[in-house]
Amino acid sequence: MNQTLYDELVRLARARQLATYSDVSPLVGLSMDRDEDRDEIARLLGEIAVHEHAEGRPMLTALIVHRGNDNNPGEGFFAIAQEFGRYNGGREQISRLTFWANQVTEVHNHWTQ
Repeated sequence: MNQTLYDELVRLARARQLATYSDVSPLVGLSMDRDEDRDEIARLLGEIAVHEHAEGRPMLTALIVHRGNDNNPGEGFFAIAQEFGRYNGGREQISRLTFWANQVTEVHNHWTQ
């Protein structure tokens, strides 16, 4: 697990903030302009999600979103949430946004206690 990325996610959680993939990728030497780097940031975030799940904590990776009009997490976030049994996999935008918003709230609450 990449400790630099993990520490940044914890910092964001404690500050009750979100960040974009483009904000955090340079911290680990990646650029969202490159396909292979987008794949690598997804892999690194996946490792963190697995770690947090094993520790019984909420999905810390919910704090990372796409830059632009949607400001939503990537598809990998929902896929791993479904794998963990936390999300039913529905494609309806409302249920996805509600699930994600609830995860953000749980993460912020957990790390600011």
